[in-house]
Amino acid sequence: MMGRRTAEPDSSWDEVPRLIRAGMGLPQPWEKLFGPLRATSSSGILAVGQIGQTLDGRVATLSGHSHYINGSAGLDHLHRLRAVVDAVVVGAGTVRADDPQLTVRRVAGPNPVRVVLDPRGTLGGSARVFAADGTRRIVITLDGTPTRSAAEIETIALAGSTTRLEPAAILDALSARGLRRVLIEGGARTVSHFLGAGCLDRLHVMVAPVILGSGLPGLELPPVARMTDALRAPVRVHLLDDEVLFDCDLSARRAAAGAANKSR
Repeated sequence: MMGRRTAEPDSSWDEVPRLIRAGMGLPQPWEKLFGPLRATSSSGILAVGQIGQTLDGRVATLSGHSHYINGSAGLDHLHRLRAVVDAVVVGAGTVRADDPQLTVRRVAGPNPVRVVLDPRGTLGGSARVFAADGTRRIVITLDGTPTRSAAEIETIALAGSTTRLEPAAILDALSARGLRRVLIEGGARTVSHFLGAGCLDRLHVMVAPVILGSGLPGLELPPVARMTDALRAPVRVHLLDDEVLFDCDLSARRAAAGAANKSR
């Protein structure tokens, strides 16, 4: 069932990040949109993935250009997601391609801890995500990777394969450092990796009224032989101006390793 159009931004949002962290109810329309992101226990992790895509499921052109598929409503929603989580996670490829700031500059709220997955230590320190603006910054690498980041940037070294970090291990490491509400923002391969590993509690898919006809796909998972094998999850649908948000509840299939508590 289609949700109601979200009200124009107003001061009712300003207290939402604090209320979520306190486990309290939210004023409308924010309760419908963000209430499910409250964790049920202070000892658990809640991981939410985010994808912004076109009607035909593309996140960028074939050349990789993606600024901006989503309009103001979609971008505002993304920044609000950042404001209500403890940490936002992106892969090194997204840093190279988009040079994101990962701040909440479009809305009121605290900036999240910025976490970059850089298994082989390929990034230098010049990217905007590493800016010394008072926000905590973390780089996660594979064990044995030489550290190239500045001394004030935390480094977490995890065991893994020769090229890839394991999502459950990433979430466990962040939880151990007090970061228990985590946004997996991008890119599409990173979000797909967490989804395929069963390490997302929720997935927000923001669909813009745009058709590219070709381009880079949003989510890519291992192939299935039959429609009965497809991933199906309870979904809440919200209309945000002319964009549609699909809020998918994946908590029932959450992997046991590094498991997060189910959202309310």
